This record gives sequence, C-alpha cells and structure tokens, in this order.
Amino acid sequence: MRRGAKGEERKRQPSSLVSRPSPLLNVQFNYFSRMKVLMVCLGNICRSPLAQGILEHKVKQKGLDWTVDSAGTGGGHVGLGPDNRSQEVAHAHGIDISAQEARRIRYSDISEFDVIYCMDATNLVNVRDICHSLEEEAKVKLIMEESDPGKKLDVPDPYYGGASGFERVFQLLDRACEAIIENHGDHRQ
Repeated sequence: MRRGAKGEERKRQPSSLVSRPSPLLNVQFNYFSRMKVLMVCLGNICRSPLAQGILEHKVKQKGLDWTVDSAGTGGGHVGLGPDNRSQEVAHAHGIDISAQEARRIRYSDISEFDVIYCMDATNLVNVRDICHSLEEEAKVKLIMEESDPGKKLDVPDPYYGGASGFERVFQLLDRACEAIIENHGDHRQ
C-alpha cells in the first residue's frame, strides 16, 4: 500500500514496466524484420556470391525487407565479378549475380550485419579472428548450420573443379538459404 497525496492508503498501481510487455520480448521480431545478412567465403567469387544471389532471390519472393551482401576473407579477387561458372549455375536457376563485385570483409561489417554466414570452418575462424567480443563472434556462423544443425558441414570450394561442383554448391546453398527463410523469415515488418 502507498499513501496518496492526502495521506490515505491506496493500492499500488503496476508500473508501466509491468503493465506493458517488455521490449525485450520482441527482440527476435525487431531483429529479423530488417535483417542484414553477410555471406563469406575465401575469394568472394564462387560460393558467397551464389549464397548472396540465392538468398536475395528468396527474400524478394517472400517480400522480406532484408539486405544481403557478400565478402571474402582474402583480397585476391577484389573488384572482380563472380566466377563465370558461378554465374552460369545461378543463371540456370533463374538468378542473375553478374552485377556483384568481390570485396574483402572489413571490421565494420561485424557491427553492420546482424548475421554473418561463412561457407566453411576456415573462413569461420578467420572472420571470428577480427571480432572484438564474444557478442560479435556469436553473429558469425556456418551457413550449413541453418539446414543441418550440429553437423558443422562446410560448403566445398568448387574453384578448382568442374561445372558439377558448382551445381553441388548451388544445391547446398539453396537448401541452407531456404532454411534461413524458414527459420527467420516469419518476422516481417
């Protein structure tokens, strides 16, 4: 009981923090309504451009307000477009990735993006190495964990192989990107 202005006792009214839902209850909704996703591989010319193109395609189909980009941990292909074989396999599935340009990941990407999906364990370690906190490291994940949780699967680098390797990579990334949409795409603006 609290005393009123005239000294009478009255029941305590719930505070505004109790009577309204906590904003923390909606963190997931707010977090994913405008999700920013970065795809990362070594050179940013094979796997991560495919992953970017596939997820952008699915995001557009679902009407989600997401930003998708890609980068590489190495700088050997900066400024180049995706490998022709990546472009061909994407085109065969109705996706155009020809406008993408390779870039190297930078520290500012860690804070700019909500989640960073790496194509393999080596790139996962390399990206986590540039993080400054455990919170930042928690944003960095293997992409295949979305579709195959707990298996720690890598997306193989198809660069030194033939066209069939690029198709296999496309299928893996398509499955992972579909899982990303299923796992996080319900949270619309």
